[in-house]
Amino acid sequence: MATASTKSRARKAPRPARTTTTRDAKPARLSAATTAVVGEQATEISDRTWAWGVFAVLVVAAFLRLYLLDLKPMHHDEGVNGFFLTNLVREGKYHYDPSNYHGPTLYYFALIPVFLIGLNTFAVRLMPALFGVATVALALLLARRTGRFGALAAAALIAVSPGAIFISRYFIHESLFVFFTLGAVVALLRYYDAARASDVLLASASLALLFATKETAFISLGVLVLAALVAILWARFRSNERFNLKLIRFGSAHDLAWLFAGAFALFLLINIIFYSSFFTYQKGIAGAIESLQIWTKTGTSEFHKKPFDTYHRWLIAEEAPVYVLAVMGATWAVLVGRKRFAVFVSAWAFGMLAAYSLVPYKTPWLTLNISVPMALVAGYAVEFMRVEGMKRINTQILALIILAAAVCLSLYQTVKLNFFEYDNDQYIYVYAHTKRDTVKLVEAVEKIARRAGTGFETPIVITSNTPDSGYWPLPWYFRDYKSVAYQSQVGVLSQPIVICSQKQSPEVQALSNYVQLGSYTLRPGVDLVLYARRELTTK
Repeated sequence: MATASTKSRARKAPRPARTTTTRDAKPARLSAATTAVVGEQATEISDRTWAWGVFAVLVVAAFLRLYLLDLKPMHHDEGVNGFFLTNLVREGKYHYDPSNYHGPTLYYFALIPVFLIGLNTFAVRLMPALFGVATVALALLLARRTGRFGALAAAALIAVSPGAIFISRYFIHESLFVFFTLGAVVALLRYYDAARASDVLLASASLALLFATKETAFISLGVLVLAALVAILWARFRSNERFNLKLIRFGSAHDLAWLFAGAFALFLLINIIFYSSFFTYQKGIAGAIESLQIWTKTGTSEFHKKPFDTYHRWLIAEEAPVYVLAVMGATWAVLVGRKRFAVFVSAWAFGMLAAYSLVPYKTPWLTLNISVPMALVAGYAVEFMRVEGMKRINTQILALIILAAAVCLSLYQTVKLNFFEYDNDQYIYVYAHTKRDTVKLVEAVEKIARRAGTGFETPIVITSNTPDSGYWPLPWYFRDYKSVAYQSQVGVLSQPIVICSQKQSPEVQALSNYVQLGSYTLRPGVDLVLYARRELTTK
C-alpha cells in the first residue's frame, strides 16, 4: 500500500530524466571524464597495502645501499674527493677550483657523518648512500600522479637498480645531484597542486643545491624545461584535454613577483654560501661562473669520448627491465594516455638520454640521470597495465608478473655486481675501478709498519711515472701516515717502504738494500710493486 510520502517520491522521480537535453551535452561529457577519474581512484590499493609497500621498498633500498658500504675499494675519483674532504676536516679549508672535479656540496654534506663516525670509507660514502635512499622516497611522493601502485613500482625499480645502488655506494656527486633534480620536480608539482609559497622556496633550494653540486645542472634544467613544454603542447593538441594555467589561483601578479624574487634570492644565496666556502673564499664565486666554460670544453674533448649510442647500449645491458618498461610507458603516455605528468616524465627521461648521448664525454655514473626518470615512466607503465587490467583480469595479472620479474632480475644483477663483482671491469659500472688487490697492498704496508715499530710514523715513498698519477686512491688509504712522499722518478731512496710502478721496479730492485715483497694491480693497466728495506723483511 502506497503512503503519501511514497506517492510524493514517485511523482518527483521522473524529474531528473527531463534534465537530459541537447543543451546538457557538454556537462554529460564532463561527467564522463569525472567518472573516469573516479574509476581510476577506485583502482587504488588500500592504505594498509600502501603503508606496507612503502616500508618494504625503503627498507630494501636502505639495506642494499648501506650493507658492507666499505666493501669495494675506493675508486680513483673517490680518492681525490677523499683528499679534498681530508683537507677540509683537518685544516678547515676547502677552495672550489672549477678545473678540478665538481661542486662543493658533496664535501660539506659529508662532514656530518665524518664528525659523527670518523674519517673512514664508510663515513664518507654514507651521505651519497642516504641521498640514494631519499631519492627512492621522493619517487613515492609522486603517487598522486602515477597512482599508488605506480609509485611503488617506480620506487622499487630505483631501490633495486644495479646502477643506482653502485653509484650510491660511491663517494662522488651523482647521487646528490639526482636527488636534487627530482626534489625540484616534486616541489614544483606540489606548488602547482596547492599554490603554497613554501614549495616554490623548496624548489629554489633544490635547484640551488643542484647547481652547487655539478656543472651539468644546466643540462638537467634545460631538459626539464623542454619536457614541461612538451607536456603542455601535448595537452593542447589532445582533443580530450586542454591545458589552461590560471595564474589567478597562484595569487596576484604582485604576490607572484615577490615570491619568485625571493626564490631567486634564495637560489643565489645558497650558491654563494657553498662556492665561497661559507664566505671565506671569494674566488670560488667567480670560479662557479667560469666552470661552465671549462666543463663545456671537457664535455666536448677526447677525454672519455664514446659513440652516440653508448648510453643506449649500457642501459640495455644493465638496466633492461627499466628501459623496456620506460619505452612502453612513454608510448602509452603519448598515444593513449590522459596524464600530462606521464608525458612530462617520458620527455624528461628520453630527453636526458638524448642530451647526454649528444655529449662526447660519457661515463657510466651519468646513467643515473637517465635511469631514475625512466623508472618513473616504468612505474606509470605498470600502473597503466594494472588499471587496464581492472577491465581484463589477464592484463592485471600480466602487470604484476612483469613488475615482479623486473624487480627480481634487477635484484639479481644488483647483488652480483655490488657484492661480488664490484671490481670486475667486465661490468659496465665497474669503470676503471680500483682492484681489491689494493686493499692487500695497504694491509701489507700496515704489517711492515708494525714490524718496524713506527706505525703511522713510518716514512713511505710512492713513485709512479704513469701520466694520470697512477697511484690514486692511495693518498686516501695512507692519509694517517705522517710522512708519505709522492714522486714521478725513483731517485735516491732511504724510506723503509717503497711502492713503485711496474716499469720502475728494475730501478728499485737494483738497490741492494731493498727486497721486493709483492706485485699488486691497482686498476686495469696500472700495476704497483711493493719493496721494503732488507732489515724489515727478515724474521
